Amino acid sequence: MLIITQAGFAEQTITKSRFISMAMPVADEREIGAALRAFASQHPTAHHLAYGFRLKTEQGIVPRFSDAGEPSGTAGMPVLKLIEGRDLINVCVAVIRYYGGVNLGTGGLARAYGGTAKLALDAAKTSTFVEMRAYSLTITYKQMDMITSSLAKCNGSIISKAFNEQIDLVLSLPVDEATNFLNRFKLYGG
Repeated sequence: MLIITQAGFAEQTITKSRFISMAMPVADEREIGAALRAFASQHPTAHHLAYGFRLKTEQGIVPRFSDAGEPSGTAGMPVLKLIEGRDLINVCVAVIRYYGGVNLGTGGLARAYGGTAKLALDAAKTSTFVEMRAYSLTITYKQMDMITSSLAKCNGSIISKAFNEQIDLVLSLPVDEATNFLNRFKLYGG
């Protein structure tokens, strides 16, 4: 699975209709709603705002799309199929259409929306998705330097720390690395 690390944008004109697309990383549906509202406010005279998104949640992968008033399956569905085909998660791709007065037909609409979404995804930067999980643990002061060094090697991070007689930490660790990391320090968390 891949994620977007830097948004991508694209624009093209097809048979007098102007299409503008944006591929962006998102964390949840609230963030998607805010991003779509912001994108729409930048284009208040646009006729359609179609989109597709795919989120990884605790319940699994959540895919959704909207055709935004275009004929069913001609706008948001091609966008979602493109996202799924690239195995992207936590991403939303939105395409705005300024109608140019010429009907494109259902096939033409699907190609236009899908093609403009593809251009935005091509312009976006991606990387491999690494699932992270939080672990709470308590360490001695002597272990702090080793923990910090080991976290850097496995792309983990310290979410919070509290200094008392010992140090209480909340770490963010890649799920694939967590068991080895915690066993190395004889620490267990979850």
